[in-house]
Amino acid sequence: MRIDLAYDGTDFRGWATQPGLRTVQGELEAALATVLRLPEPPQVTCAGRTDAGVHARGQVAHVDVDSHPGVLERRLRRIVPQDIRIKSVTAAPEHFDARFAALERRYIYRMTDHPAGPDPLARRMIVAHPRPLNIDLMNEAAQHLLGEHDFAAFCKRREGATTVRTLLDLRTIRGGETLATTVRADAFCHSMVRSLMGCLVAVGERRYPPEFAAEILAGRERDPRVKVMPAHGLVLEEVRYPADDQLAERVQQSRRRRDEP
Repeated sequence: MRIDLAYDGTDFRGWATQPGLRTVQGELEAALATVLRLPEPPQVTCAGRTDAGVHARGQVAHVDVDSHPGVLERRLRRIVPQDIRIKSVTAAPEHFDARFAALERRYIYRMTDHPAGPDPLARRMIVAHPRPLNIDLMNEAAQHLLGEHDFAAFCKRREGATTVRTLLDLRTIRGGETLATTVRADAFCHSMVRSLMGCLVAVGERRYPPEFAAEILAGRERDPRVKVMPAHGLVLEEVRYPADDQLAERVQQSRRRRDEP
């Protein structure tokens, strides 16, 4: 089954199940076990394992269970907590894999540099930044990061995992009091988006020139000058997949890529 869902990440310790902690995966798997009367929760795989405090409007997951999708959708909606929204449950096509079949993920990071801070009704999704930001400089810095690179300087390393990614889009626009940065890539490693934002903010504050982004990228090591920005400004907006007849090929490509040293 393919499950499309959204959630407010404020009160979750991220997507991935952790003993004794409230997570999106944990809540969803518990709900599935309840509605399907399973002795053990089934394992749910998602497109992007969001960190603690990160939100999602367009998360996609899959689970291997025997049920009618419409019935499962209605039952899940009745029992999941209010900070999770089940958008749809559908029968997944052959070879579908929420993680490995994805072509790209799109995030948006929102913040405000208004002296009064964010709209209090949107404070869970907009980061208050205390200093003015120049978006032209931020976008100039972003140009140095586009394309396929080793983003080790912007990731928390995991043993045996590659940090090579293809960054497709990185651009900031200002709408009223809010700055919104769109970040698209084939995939992301742990804390990558928030680290990219830390680099752009350092340039937007005029502490460093736009070439600073290229310097950090080339270093391939975490740099204390780049702050990992707060989680609550980040939203997973969309995950894109290929046509059904191209799913198997995409899964093979992605699995090979993740196995690179």
